[in-house]
Formats: sequence, C-alpha cells, structure tokens
Amino acid sequence: MKTKQFIVGLTLSALLGGGVAVGSYKLLEDNNPETTQEQVEYPKVRYTSEMRSSTNAVPEGLNFIKAAQVSTPAVVHVMTEYSVRSSENYSSPMDPFLREFFGDGFGERVPRGPQMGSGSGVIIASNGYIVTNNHVIDRADKIEVVLDDKRKFEATLVGSDPNTDLALLKINADKLPVIRYGNSDELQVGEWVLAVGNPMNLTSTVTAGIVSAKGRNINILSTNQRSNGQTADMTIESFIQTDAAVNPGNSGGALVNLNGDLVGINTAIASQTGSFAGYSFAVPSAIVSKVVDDLLKFGEVQRALLGANIQEIDAAFAKEKGLKTLNGVYVARVTENSGAQDAGLKEGDVITAINGVAISKSSQLLEQIARYRPGDKVKVAYMRDGKERTANVTLKNMNSSTELTKRATAKAITFDGATFEPVSKQEMNKLGIDGGAKITGVRSSKFRDTGMKDGFIITRIDKYPVNEPGDVQKHLKNFEGGVVYIEGVYPDGLKAYYPIGKG
Repeated sequence: MKTKQFIVGLTLSALLGGGVAVGSYKLLEDNNPETTQEQVEYPKVRYTSEMRSSTNAVPEGLNFIKAAQVSTPAVVHVMTEYSVRSSENYSSPMDPFLREFFGDGFGERVPRGPQMGSGSGVIIASNGYIVTNNHVIDRADKIEVVLDDKRKFEATLVGSDPNTDLALLKINADKLPVIRYGNSDELQVGEWVLAVGNPMNLTSTVTAGIVSAKGRNINILSTNQRSNGQTADMTIESFIQTDAAVNPGNSGGALVNLNGDLVGINTAIASQTGSFAGYSFAVPSAIVSKVVDDLLKFGEVQRALLGANIQEIDAAFAKEKGLKTLNGVYVARVTENSGAQDAGLKEGDVITAINGVAISKSSQLLEQIARYRPGDKVKVAYMRDGKERTANVTLKNMNSSTELTKRATAKAITFDGATFEPVSKQEMNKLGIDGGAKITGVRSSKFRDTGMKDGFIITRIDKYPVNEPGDVQKHLKNFEGGVVYIEGVYPDGLKAYYPIGKG
C-alpha cells in the first residue's frame, strides 16, 4: 500500500487534558480520517509539524529582507518514515502465568500502516548539527534532511529531550550555513519576529508577526501540572507567544529577530481547526542552547531541580493563605533532601526572583532553573511572613545529587557464542526504551534453541534491566540453575520473551 504524498490539514493528534491536541503531522493512508472536535473554553494547542499564512500589517518602510536572507538558508526540511510492522511472529503464544507476570498485551502486535512525517529544523553548526522538535522525529525509523539548496542527507539522532520538546540531529556535511543564537531574554513584547520553516511541504516559507507574550505555559508537553494546581519542576514550558503564521510543518523551524538571530524554535499553535488561528509558540533560544550543549557534552540533558512544588498566586489564593503579595509563586511543598530544603526554604514561602530575574508565574521559575545544571548555585529571593529574604540554593538532580551524568559508550561483547551490540539512540527513541543489547549470531550460539532471532533487543533478564551488552553477561552468569526469562523487543516493535534453562 502506498502512503498518500500530501493531504492538506491532516495531523496525527492525541488529545491531552484541557483540550490540548498533539499533532505531529504524519501523513496516513486514510484519505478521510474522522476527527472529533472537543468544545473547550480555550483554543486547542497543537504541535506544528504540518497546518495558511495570514498577512500582518507592518509600518511603512519596515521590511524583513535582511532577516529572511540570513535565516532561510539555514532552515531545513525534516522528513521522517515509520515502517510497517512485519507479519512474522517471533514469539510463541503467551502463557497465562507469564501474561499476568509481564502484563496484558505483552508479545502481541499492534498493526500499523505506513506513515510519513514532516517538520523543520535549524542548522546551528556548520559541520551538520541541526536542532528540531522531539515530536517531529519521535520514534522515527528513518530521518532525512533536505537543505535549502535541495541536497538531501540521512540524519542520525544525537539526543532528545521530551521535557523541552527538543532534539539534536547530525548529518554528514560540512561548510553549511548556520543561524547565530540570539538572546531570547532581550525579546520585548511587541517586537517583530519572523517564523521560518516548511509548512504543508512548502519549503523556505517566511512569515512575520510580533511577540505577543513571554513565559507561556500551554500544557502541551508531558504534564507537570498536578490535580491540585501545584507544579513540579520537570517539564519546561515557558514559550514565546507570537502572532506569526505558523502551520503544520513549521515544527522545529526558526523564530528569528530582525537581525536574523535565532530567538526560538517554533513548536505549537493554538487552534480549534488544526490550522493557524492567530497564536503560535516557540521554545526560547536560552533553553535551546543549554539543551544542545548538554546533548553534545554529555549525551543527555543535565536537569537541575530546585526541589519544590510551586503554585501560582491570585487574589483569592492570597486571601486564603494570608499572603501580602500577589507577586511570585507559592511554595506548596519542599522535597526532602533537595537543594531548596538544604537552603532553608519552607512551605508557605513566596519565591519572587531567581538570580535577580523577577518571577510572577511558575513557567518563569521553571525556565530560569532549566538554564542550570546540578551543582550550580542560584540566588533565590523570597518572602516569608511579609519579610523579604534570600537563599543560595545548590541545585540537585532527580536523585538528590549534584553529580553530572554522562552517557557511556557501550561496547559489543561475545557471550555463549552470540554477539551483543549496543542499541543506538535513534533506535531507543523509536522503540521507547532506555537501553538494551542487540543479539546477532544466534544460530551458532547457545541461544539457538530458544526461538530467538537475530536483531532481538534484550531489555530485561528476569528482574534485572539490561542497559548495555555487558549486562547480559553479568546477569546470566549469576544464574546457576533453573529457568531464566529474557524479555525484549524486535526492531519492528514486537515485544517477546524467551525462557532459557540454566544448569
């Protein structure tokens, strides 16, 4: 079956809480997909991976020629492919006991038709590093990049960060045009900006608008909002809101100022229809540069946490809690062994600034903290009992540690006659796994009688996770007798298990 090459306005959407729709523009087989529109109070928010441009009136004499000339050559078209799962069945029927042990659906295959996706990306280094949105490339089998000069390259995934919806790609090319980072902190509401991308497969499209607001939290990423209104500092949403026309296919494209400097990565729109309706949102360049730097240096993002659940303040909440200010965010809970607790912050404090930057809502606090790594210190201004105070907080990671983590480069090993290879970051992203060991040479090994096929990725041996090839040897050597259950997944997404007798 052939995938339709172009269907106007079609997005693959998943509805989230509060009428949020995630549309990562994947062209599907179905010519007439049924869509359900929820009636919500606020416009739906959609990722902008493919959605007509509007015309904005500009003052006489103002033009965007320079910015367009500088930025357009460095914005690329990102195309993704999602393969069909094969019909071959690698696993035997699920034993009822093992179904209960491993969970419903384990070993079953979910049919999926051929899919394609489209988005944009920004060249940030002349040797082929490209920034895009995580949702543009999420779980893709293949990623291709088409440059402004029409050259096409296959891209590899260097790393991704779902918490900021950013991903870093690499192509084998040199002397490429790049966009220089701008300072998103200096952006002013009302300032002119340009959105550059590939909406609806229309390459090298430039639209103009103004900055409508900053620090917007639209709850489109993995939710960081608790049912009681409190926010935990995990996902980072502090978008630049503009009225530049952004449509599906613009995701991952550039938001630039009048100098052509990168001030944001276009990510989402607010819309009831799936097409641009007046609002678009971009990840600030201050966050983009930090995430990219982490991915290049460490292979993963170094997420620093303040260690507090926070809540925004309105007049009713201030009256309820007896607060003397509406500025800042309320500390609803302090995490044990966190930097906030170590610095003496307590429930009921009102944080008003981070390193001198005023804080009036949770998204602003999260954006400021997202710029730092575990071990960094920040100066927190807060109010307690109506008095202004400050604290120097040493930020920590999720494990209440100040250590930085670096993704180790796993090596292939040979064990019991089979070869076990590390799993690439792109394959991990596609399959939704954090690691594993891919087996080859099964026929000439002690694993040949299990029914296991070459290419199977082992993710667990009994209760032990397998993150790299060395874990296979370590865990299997510990078993002296009995039956060992090996769990994993094939490259086409089929999960399977295999019992191996040891003795």
